[in-house]
Amino acid sequence: MRKRATAKEVAEAAGVSKWTVIRAFTPGASITDASRQKVLQAAETLNYSPNLLARSLATNTTHQVAVFVDDFANPHKLPVLELLSERLQAEGLLTVLININRHFDHVHALINAGQRQFDAVILFGTAFREETLGDRGLEPGFPPMFVLARGSQIPGVPAIACDAERALGEIVDYLFDKGYRRPGFMTGARTLSTALGRRHHYANFWRRKGIEGVVELAAGRYSAEAGAEAARAYLNSSSPASRIDVLMCENDILALGAMDVVRSEFGLRVPEDLAVVGFDNIEPGGFPAYGLTSYEQPNEKMVDIMVAMITGKRTAKMMLLPGRLVPRSSA
Repeated sequence: MRKRATAKEVAEAAGVSKWTVIRAFTPGASITDASRQKVLQAAETLNYSPNLLARSLATNTTHQVAVFVDDFANPHKLPVLELLSERLQAEGLLTVLININRHFDHVHALINAGQRQFDAVILFGTAFREETLGDRGLEPGFPPMFVLARGSQIPGVPAIACDAERALGEIVDYLFDKGYRRPGFMTGARTLSTALGRRHHYANFWRRKGIEGVVELAAGRYSAEAGAEAARAYLNSSSPASRIDVLMCENDILALGAMDVVRSEFGLRVPEDLAVVGFDNIEPGGFPAYGLTSYEQPNEKMVDIMVAMITGKRTAKMMLLPGRLVPRSSA
């Protein structure tokens, strides 16, 4: 096999220093066009490609960003992950997906991220505990941590999220104007950050309309099966006269599961007997079989700002961005 050319050999061939060779292959590094061309020409002649491991040791950066995800049943995750990895790769950063589960929780993932010296850690909509991340994530030498698609109350940990208060205000105004007066809310996984949750704002806005006591349906996790189970349990335990007339679900996948049970198992009409609303505006919700009224998060803008913060092009801070209500036939 042909011996791999080294940065030193490229530097000698181009008549520059080894550090100039490293800068030539480092996105955003300071180097003149003339020097870059010398290096690239020599590299092509020698069939050289940079050793990323060696470069990371020399620059104390790995050009890798860890993304923590714990909710793979939610179809909203995949399009956002695609956007995020695309934008990071455009900046020369590799995305490393960390699956948070019962065998590998946030604490283990944080310790592992510190050991691997990632350039940054992104918590993508995960049901983390604020105190756990606050204790572990802010230790000296730990990579900068960011939160995507949910709020954060950890000092020093910036977050980019859809403005939940604004979103739920728009949703409740819409439902109230449509004549609904007996609201319910289906929750997914519980966290300690309930003050930041959609359920909190939903109940508050109905209270401002003079309607107390939003009925809560607890799904416990985010999946169509969980949404179906929660809807089934509620409908089996309630009489038609006492039931809610509109069900707001914490996300679309719960709403789709609930709609299936409402129509197929109980023979109820949507929205005439029970209206259903979701959150995220995933593609299946727009199919004619569902026609789900939903709220779309500003995914592209959230991702663009997140990447700009990670790369130092924007000041890292907490930001809440507006989304948009997408009315359809389900409510």
